[in-house]
Amino acid sequence: MSEKDLGESLDNFEEEVENLKNTKMKLFGITMTPTTIGAAFALLTSILGALYGVFESYKAFQEIAEKLEVLDIDAVEARNVAIERKLDDAIDYTRDIKNSLRDDIIRVERVAESASNRVKTVQDDIDQRMRELSDLSRESEKDVRNTMREVEDRIDSKMEKLDEDLRETLQKALDNPLSDG
Repeated sequence: MSEKDLGESLDNFEEEVENLKNTKMKLFGITMTPTTIGAAFALLTSILGALYGVFESYKAFQEIAEKLEVLDIDAVEARNVAIERKLDDAIDYTRDIKNSLRDDIIRVERVAESASNRVKTVQDDIDQRMRELSDLSRESEKDVRNTMREVEDRIDSKMEKLDEDLRETLQKALDNPLSDG
């Protein structure tokens, strides 16, 4: 039973939609179809939306204009001048710091170069003294060796003389007839 009612309702609905497509209506003295009415409605709402957008833009423009009227241009300009002055002072201060650092770096480089030159001079002096000391040491060693050879030669000659004297004395004692005993 409900299927029959539902089927009849659908059939009736389809017939009404078909009748609606073919229906012509008069609006403000103009004959129109429902499609034309829908297009006119869409056009009307688009125009109203555009007008609303223009109104809101105009309102925002008016608010900005009011804010600009209230804005104290002299105060802004004075503030900008103060900021520029501070920036100029900061630039001068930075330039002074840069120059001071450059002078410090140059001074440190000079001190380092001077220290390097002094170290080189001291190193050269030490090297020269070491060479002189080495030469003196070799000379002293040579002198000591020569002295030792001379002393050794004297000792050898005295030993030989002593040996000869001892042999002589011993020979005399052996050759002495009284020593037989």
